[in-house]
Amino acid sequence: MSTRTVSILGATGSVGRSTLDLIERNAEQFEVLALTARQDVSGLAEAAKKVRAKRAVIGDEALYEPLKAELNGSGIEAAAGDEAIIEAAASGADWTMAAIVGCAGLRPVMAALEKGATVALANKEALVSAGDIMVQVARKSGARLLPVDSEHNAIFQCFDRAQPGSVRRIILTASGGPFRRTSLEDMRAVTPAQAVAHPNWSMGAKISVDSATLMNKGLELIEAYHLFPLEPDGFDVVVHPQSVIHSLVEYVDGSVLAQLGAPDMRIPIAYTLAYPERMETPCERLDLVRIGALDFEEPDLERFPALGLAKEALREGGAKPAILNAANEVAVASFLDSGIGFLDIASVARETLASCDPPPPSSLDEVLEVDRQARDIAGQVIGKMLN
Repeated sequence: MSTRTVSILGATGSVGRSTLDLIERNAEQFEVLALTARQDVSGLAEAAKKVRAKRAVIGDEALYEPLKAELNGSGIEAAAGDEAIIEAAASGADWTMAAIVGCAGLRPVMAALEKGATVALANKEALVSAGDIMVQVARKSGARLLPVDSEHNAIFQCFDRAQPGSVRRIILTASGGPFRRTSLEDMRAVTPAQAVAHPNWSMGAKISVDSATLMNKGLELIEAYHLFPLEPDGFDVVVHPQSVIHSLVEYVDGSVLAQLGAPDMRIPIAYTLAYPERMETPCERLDLVRIGALDFEEPDLERFPALGLAKEALREGGAKPAILNAANEVAVASFLDSGIGFLDIASVARETLASCDPPPPSSLDEVLEVDRQARDIAGQVIGKMLN
């Protein structure tokens, strides 16, 4: 593989750190143009020095001077603010990791796509909220969009893009999270600390809560719809607690292809980082004999209604996916801040979907306006719950 220029948006999060680990192990193959983070000045500066990045960008403008001080003498340019992050996304890198969590990553992802290079997408909220618009931009610019989520990366590896009509169904697997066997009554008392303790994956707090509610899987259904050319009813979810099979693709002849691997995000990241080649990783090798058995079950939509809400939003289309994502982000933030209860997260999303019905957005600005409206309504719903 020839040397590639790369930028990492969200370099201090779990996906960003995993990406940096792979780059450090293969330093001769990559030149890092830019790293970004929201507020972790020390983590960003340390990472930038390790990989000899050209530029480090902190999202919070008030942290510019501390970042500049941390980078003093390193030769690395410091920058701050949302516009600087967008500039980093549009830096012209051959490969950009889009790992900014939530709708905050929308504009940077769009800026990277407009440059026409390869974007490794770990920000599912971007496609959920603005999937049609993003896909159009990628087609126009010639950008290559590679999915990083383990499920979508697995589908990408198994999907016959030369014969999409031969695919009957896509099946995303879900671990079931930490409360797969927990009763509804006990789930009412779940704490943020319990919700972020995922049994298989090491992820950030927001994504871990989404996994615990199965909202994560619902958002992934919507994301998959924009990545792979099937109708909404062509996507299913099955609970697979071992997290060994990451997703499956069923063909019209009855064949089912699956991608298997250890639950380590460095595997799908490496696939996109070296694509179309493959690269070595330090990840644990899969030992099926040791694992012994692989289990599967239907998701319980009564205990995990978030998945049902996402399926409904996918079927309705228009602004509904963006509304769902915005309401969920607000609700999860409240839960993590010890505001609403765990089961209230889905309730906030449901009430917001019922109360917010703008026309389908046709531009990024309209998507962001839908997002703003939905957040306002979700905040009002939470306010009523807490009063």
